[in-house]
Amino acid sequence: MIINSITDFRRVCRSLGPGDLILGRLALKLGEEIKLYDLADRGVTFFPPALAQLLARSKAAQTEVLGEFMAPGSFVAYGLPDLAAHLMEFQTRGLESVVAKRDKAHLGLGVSLWPSLEALYSLASLRDLSYPLVVQPFLPQARDFRVVALGDYLEAYERLNPHSFRKNLFQGGSSRSADLSPRISDFCCRVMARGKFPYAILDLLITIEDEIYLSEINLHGGLKGARLTQKELGEKVAALEDAFRRGWENS
Repeated sequence: MIINSITDFRRVCRSLGPGDLILGRLALKLGEEIKLYDLADRGVTFFPPALAQLLARSKAAQTEVLGEFMAPGSFVAYGLPDLAAHLMEFQTRGLESVVAKRDKAHLGLGVSLWPSLEALYSLASLRDLSYPLVVQPFLPQARDFRVVALGDYLEAYERLNPHSFRKNLFQGGSSRSADLSPRISDFCCRVMARGKFPYAILDLLITIEDEIYLSEINLHGGLKGARLTQKELGEKVAALEDAFRRGWENS
């Protein structure tokens, strides 16, 4: 059986098993993620793979699984004790400003900048915050790149905002086309392989020392600033899905 709509998925998900394919990104409701774990354990095939779909839904999950590609010191706070546990590390390493990201927020709306982890911890000790929070060292001079990787199609553009640390185009940033060096391409390939992403939109930070770090990764996202249009994105994703389906049917 091939399932390629959320309606069909909900209708038959309890009967799926080995030999069945769920084709395409599932528009699951918050809390339905357990169904992906269950079906993957039952031998159902996914495209994109279940791991990639889970990571795309959660910044916290990305940090837990792909943290090796992120700025050193990145961690997930599930509550006040987690913030407290990292205070000494940030102080001894001289890590000052930090960025906090709400787990499910998009368009840069859940991103905040703090002068120190101590400042964020102090606020959290006085009032409830929305957990989990991804906390990362702020890299003030890092360049912000978005990379679109769809099979053989690769493009990158840089996002800029001289007036704010938020480079997101939704929040007043601008963009310009950027060269995709072999190092950046290789980095993206390694991130995607680890997270089992067959295609992705990756946000990268590139420091003045030319170090490359992952900020976020997704299976979809805004393309303002890209040469590729949303229509073309959909067509390329559909082609990848069709190629996977044909290979699966022939296996």
